[in-house]
Amino acid sequence: MWTFRVWAPDVKSVAVRCLGRDEPLREGADAWWAGTVADAVAGTDYQFVLDGGAALPDPRSPWQPDGVDGPSRIVDHSSFQWTDDGWQPRPLSAAIIYELHIGTFTPGGTFDSTIDRLDYLRQLGVTHIEFMPVNEFPGEWGWGYDGVDLYAPHHCYGGPEALKRLVDACHARGLAAILDVVYNHLGPSGNYLSQFGPYFTRKHTTPWGEAVNLDDAGSTEVRRFFCDNALMWLRDYHFDGLRLDAVHALIDSSAVHLLEQLATEVDALEASTGRHKFLIAESDLNEPRVVRPREAGGYGVAAQWSDDLHHAIHSVVTGEAAGYYEDFGGMDQVGKAVQDVFVYDGTYSKHRGRVHGRPVGSLSRTHFLGYIQTHDQVGNRAQGERITSLTSLGRAKIAAAIYLTSPFIPMIFMGEEFGASTPFQYFTHHSEPELAKAVSEGRRKEFAKFGWRPEDVPDPQDPETFQRSKLKWDEIGEPPHRELLDWYQALIQLRRSTPSLAAGGPVGVSFGHDWLRIDRGEVVVCSNFSKQCVGFQLGTPSRILFASGPGATLSENKLTVPTETVILINTHVTNDLTR
Repeated sequence: MWTFRVWAPDVKSVAVRCLGRDEPLREGADAWWAGTVADAVAGTDYQFVLDGGAALPDPRSPWQPDGVDGPSRIVDHSSFQWTDDGWQPRPLSAAIIYELHIGTFTPGGTFDSTIDRLDYLRQLGVTHIEFMPVNEFPGEWGWGYDGVDLYAPHHCYGGPEALKRLVDACHARGLAAILDVVYNHLGPSGNYLSQFGPYFTRKHTTPWGEAVNLDDAGSTEVRRFFCDNALMWLRDYHFDGLRLDAVHALIDSSAVHLLEQLATEVDALEASTGRHKFLIAESDLNEPRVVRPREAGGYGVAAQWSDDLHHAIHSVVTGEAAGYYEDFGGMDQVGKAVQDVFVYDGTYSKHRGRVHGRPVGSLSRTHFLGYIQTHDQVGNRAQGERITSLTSLGRAKIAAAIYLTSPFIPMIFMGEEFGASTPFQYFTHHSEPELAKAVSEGRRKEFAKFGWRPEDVPDPQDPETFQRSKLKWDEIGEPPHRELLDWYQALIQLRRSTPSLAAGGPVGVSFGHDWLRIDRGEVVVCSNFSKQCVGFQLGTPSRILFASGPGATLSENKLTVPTETVILINTHVTNDLTR
């Protein structure tokens, strides 16, 4: 026996089609239609029929085994045998996050094959894994940000049971699991929501067309749709946290913003389950209100991505100055990002042509993530190049040292830690020829502002674009990949074992045209970006912890750093030690 429910305020009749027949549903309060089918059980396929029309997937379908256009399938979440009783994640403030894409992280590209690499991540020193979207999206492969069945794990990755096995396996290894979710838009292919109700509104427009309806007529149940989705991933799949994609595209003039509502309900779930739960937002607004406590007038989200640090470091180590990198390029901006979070905090942005952002004030820096690569910053390049393809190994090591010792929560993008030779490109698998053509042409036009030639942009629809983005795991034992992996492991271990690095506390910054010094308690990070040696006066007895290259000297508290090298110093020693 199974009870079916669906919200459909604009129709006169609803039936559920399953087991070869149509069963009518009755309309109840608030336009929710419901009915029980005696012989329907977990594993039964079903569809909804509105006003006698075509059969459609459930807007809250828990499983789409045949893709976005096929029937939905009943899932009994209570039947899975979890083994993570007593599990608690590390505090987010102490996290080292690793972002990965299921389809390209392993050759198999499934939830189950990902389990085979969890021990590697644990040994690397990672504490939290952030999975790019895994809900049902069109085709067999894609990034997942054009999903349409937000409650259903992607069928090609393995479906609901396999995803639960993956999360359970993460917890068994002491790894927290974060899921990337997209609430600012839905993909165009297989999107049937508007046939059920006012999920979208013409009141606002977005880069994807009509905006999700968060503040127009009927928005109460639309907001409920997204909040219930968030709670489902955290409750039924035991995810520890969610990353909310592009919250700046959530257009909401309500008195209580959707972000505040989500954060409030997640906090309530945390209290009722006794398990730590959290939200991380992606925002390009440079708006600290996102993470400010609700008691202080904020939305109460735990943390947010901060692209200014990425842009500042990237432009310095690569020399790129096109697109949004035109706003960056100076060592002073790297220093400001490390110290103040936002480079643009109420200052004029040439790229935007206006004043942008506001200061974060006294907010702990552990409300912000720091990184030098993400799926966006790699995959939204013409050819998906990683930083090791754009600059020297020495500069890549400097970049890693800056953000992994910063006061922010560090995040590593898959393969970054060993300088993967494979790119991460934008790939899709749309079946509609017109949509596929539009996506391919749109990518080429989008990159014109960066000066990248259209002919250099891989076709997202070409299966090879997907295949070449898969990591090559045999590289990790080969030079120079092994050297970079050792560097990352050393930095991660230093961060996890040094209280002043793990905290989001005070930062001292000084810089010149081609050098940067960052003081984090007893650890000093001295970076030389130039083609000649640079000297640093330390002032107290110190010793070298480790260096990204040979040739450093320390004598009478004077440190000499070779070209394109970073040295990490411990200043809390009683003797002047040199090595």
